[in-house]
Amino acid sequence: MTETLSCQDVIYAFSKTHPPVKKIDSGTTIEIETYDCFKNQVQSADTKISGIDWDAINPATGPIFVNGAAPGDVLKVTIQKLNIGDQGVMATGPDLGVMGHRLTELESKIIPIENGVAKFNERLSIPLNPMIGVIGVAPEGEPVSCGTPGTHGGNMDTKLVREGAVLYFPVFEEGALFALGDFHAAMGDGEVGVSGIEVPGSAVVTLDVIKNTPLNHPLLENEKGFTFLVSANTLDEAVKIAVEETADLLVARTKLDLAEVTMLLSAVGQVQVSQVVDPLVTVRFFVPRYVLETYGATLLIG
Repeated sequence: MTETLSCQDVIYAFSKTHPPVKKIDSGTTIEIETYDCFKNQVQSADTKISGIDWDAINPATGPIFVNGAAPGDVLKVTIQKLNIGDQGVMATGPDLGVMGHRLTELESKIIPIENGVAKFNERLSIPLNPMIGVIGVAPEGEPVSCGTPGTHGGNMDTKLVREGAVLYFPVFEEGALFALGDFHAAMGDGEVGVSGIEVPGSAVVTLDVIKNTPLNHPLLENEKGFTFLVSANTLDEAVKIAVEETADLLVARTKLDLAEVTMLLSAVGQVQVSQVVDPLVTVRFFVPRYVLETYGATLLIG
């Protein structure tokens, strides 16, 4: 039987100080409900986006204490199922996102979701790409706002965080203290306007502890390959870290030397941008699955 967690239990920062709202064993599958990033405050075009409670932005449901998780371990999160609501909302305005310097008013837009598409307007429908914007564990040290990404995960706004993906997070605190939220019906790389198509929903995830496994940044695996998710002050810095993390992993798993791995990554690796609008930017460095398969290597050893 799948456990459940209501969206009534939310946090606005990832922190070791939050008491867990649920404790589960490693290997448990749980369905987690979420509000949208505006805590469902915008339900119609009549709602003025400027009048909502801006202290209730980017709620994440949780935290969940996973028994046996300890610093130095990895929390494996398998996204089994992702459900989204039948209506989305977007917003943008002055000083928000890439175009904020040219916008003069804060505006929002209600977007119906039906028949497998998001109805942007009467003429244009957008294919759905349901994904999770905020997902992660308690960070080491001070709390981190749910609006900010980091080594703990958080607001990575990465469109690959979707049904079927497996994520690996370094554990910094006892129990990991896992939470998620900020679902999108669709979002482009960059999230340039500062919002995707924001929706409430629920995610069915399985949480597993991998003991004594060093990991510095979130790692994602899907049917196509694997990618490190790295957030930093600049794109240049994030790319450099993501490539180095990937190179170190492949040297350890394939026994190729660093020069050969570097040439390999230059031939098959893909630098991809997740988002450029949060307090830290997030990039990913993707490597096709066949690279590890050729060497009979596993992604993580633990």
